[in-house]
Amino acid sequence: MSLSRHLSGPRRVAAVASSLAGPPSTTSQSHLPTSFPNSNFNYNFSSSPSTSTSTTHSFAQSRHLTSQSYQNQELVKQFSPRNICKMSTMPAQHGHSKACCNIPPVVSKGYTEKGTYEELGGFKTYVTGPNDATKGIISIFDIFGYFPQTVQGADILATSDHSQSYKLFMPDWFNGEPCPIEWFPPDTEEKQKNLGAFFQKNSPPSVAAKVPDYFKAVSAKHPQITSWAIMGFCWGGKVVSLVVSDASTPFKAGVEVHPAMVDPADATNIKIPLAMLASKDEPPEDVKKFEQNLTGPKYVETFADQIHGWMGARSDLEDEHVKAEYVRGYETILKFLSQHV
Repeated sequence: MSLSRHLSGPRRVAAVASSLAGPPSTTSQSHLPTSFPNSNFNYNFSSSPSTSTSTTHSFAQSRHLTSQSYQNQELVKQFSPRNICKMSTMPAQHGHSKACCNIPPVVSKGYTEKGTYEELGGFKTYVTGPNDATKGIISIFDIFGYFPQTVQGADILATSDHSQSYKLFMPDWFNGEPCPIEWFPPDTEEKQKNLGAFFQKNSPPSVAAKVPDYFKAVSAKHPQITSWAIMGFCWGGKVVSLVVSDASTPFKAGVEVHPAMVDPADATNIKIPLAMLASKDEPPEDVKKFEQNLTGPKYVETFADQIHGWMGARSDLEDEHVKAEYVRGYETILKFLSQHV
């Protein structure tokens, strides 16, 4: 498995594009790029809001970045600003006939986290959920780190299923240095340089290579957890694809939420149950082919009027429709996990 395979050509554009979709500003509406010139990949940012030793060895070749991969500074220079459009007012569409859970009222602003921060496997980790839980989730946040919307989602997953609860672990792969929102849009040479260095340092394959040892450390401290899932948002969705495509993965299910760099080729090696919740901004042809290539149990749905990031850092929970789809997204994940973990 080589990094250039996953991030060549338009995929490198997707890697930068999907991760640079910053959270909505509460003070102004910045102009965001809607497409990338000189590329056949069209990533839409037009919407304003209103995924063991043998395992470690299998990722070894993915750790190394070469001059042929992540040419990020050149890619971010291709961004061209466009005007923001308004979010669709399409009613929420319900993909499940019966909810498996009782999600508490979502807090739009000023959320107070329910969990704690611990040092696990060498990483600061947000930990939430009851201590007697026998099922666990490792969650990979997006490039903006511990945003309230993402942390609230973690708390929802940990305790909202009335039939089973989870202990959720969200490690800080960036060691306290997530992508600053101020770097977006990349409209200066300094921002472009900083973003290029960030993605060079934090590529999905390099993080995927760290997951096996992290999992060993967490599972050793929590032996009562006997069944595990892994999920990732945006950039983290690609990490999930790489981790669960390994034949010796310890995870019983995977979840990708508005994933970046959707590659149908990844799906051919994924044999465990996998759910993908895509937004309108992921290339629909790639999502469709990815679904077709999955051979195990699967649930794939596109939330057709939601932006990339609606369940993570970019979610505008003050918009009632966005909030409704945020809730429905987490309900969908909980139902999937209840069937497969």
